[in-house]
Amino acid sequence: MSGGRRGLVVAVTLATVCVAGARAQGADAGRVRTIDSLFAPYSAPGAPGASVVVIRRGRVVFERAYGLADLEARTPAAPRTDYRLASVTKQFTAMAVMLLTADGRLTYDDSVSRWLPALPGYARGVTIRNLLNHTSGLWYYEAFVPDTQTYQVKDRDALALIAQADSLFFPPGSAYRYSNTGYALLALVVEAASGMPFARFLEARIFRPLGMRGSVAFEEGVSTVPNRAFGYSRDSSGWHRTDQSNTSAVLGDGGVYTSVRDMVRWDRALERHTLVSAEAQQLAWTPATLTSGSATEYGFGWFVRRDEGRLRVWHAGSTRGFRNAILRHPDERLTVVVLTNRNEGDPIAIAERVAALFRN
Repeated sequence: MSGGRRGLVVAVTLATVCVAGARAQGADAGRVRTIDSLFAPYSAPGAPGASVVVIRRGRVVFERAYGLADLEARTPAAPRTDYRLASVTKQFTAMAVMLLTADGRLTYDDSVSRWLPALPGYARGVTIRNLLNHTSGLWYYEAFVPDTQTYQVKDRDALALIAQADSLFFPPGSAYRYSNTGYALLALVVEAASGMPFARFLEARIFRPLGMRGSVAFEEGVSTVPNRAFGYSRDSSGWHRTDQSNTSAVLGDGGVYTSVRDMVRWDRALERHTLVSAEAQQLAWTPATLTSGSATEYGFGWFVRRDEGRLRVWHAGSTRGFRNAILRHPDERLTVVVLTNRNEGDPIAIAERVAALFRN
């Protein structure tokens, strides 16, 4: 049997097992049919796909993949397929900062310039906390990257790019403005405080301890993605690979690849407080308060809201060729992760509809 056909048989077998397991553990036939219908566009012949997992009370109750991870090679998506997370990466970057804070290596109220002396002078009042909760007022580094640029921007380039500005959008802490710049700079802070490259820190302190063997902050020519999905966009002539942009090499704001299988391990660590204490995790799930006294809806790497008194935390990620989402209801011990390798669709809306099938 050829390697490609063997992979197809394994993928089909995994999908069958996942559905059967879901029915045995809480996803009855009606729920399975509903979820399959939500992912019908992803299972169309020759289309880029998706992987989904539902975790309820610490157990996987549904796990399945649809469509293709690699259209050119006809590789089916699977629960172990690794997708580029885009902004879902931010919760891992935030966790790296939280770990260093627990180590006593830095504090949330440290000035960013303490760790990054090259920070432009106009940003000297910005703190690490401001970067975490998007209240820094820093410019988007992407605003200074020409569309015609062919080489990829790295995290360190963000410092030079924002130096082209001469002021903040607003005084630190006075307003909320979602910004990838903050998380690119946080990756540099992690490097400065830990003494190791950001990608290696994630591997040593998060991925390896949790058994997330397929997860990596991907660097071209340095690391590999073991079960890689490639990103695609569609036009009138069909699907085309659009896997990388000129900002795809920035790690802190969106460079992690992982699978729904590894995200089960991540979810377990969050629930069991394996990496940081319950108090530290609660801080990450507490919306920032502005200097005016009003609250935002963002903590440390997570959007945060209370629905009828119950905590809801989530994050979406969108980049060229990938759209993803994680949705957690911690009080109900319910998590849904949707990862896709196409430049369309609304995974967070799908995650919400899936979660509604399992909520108490």
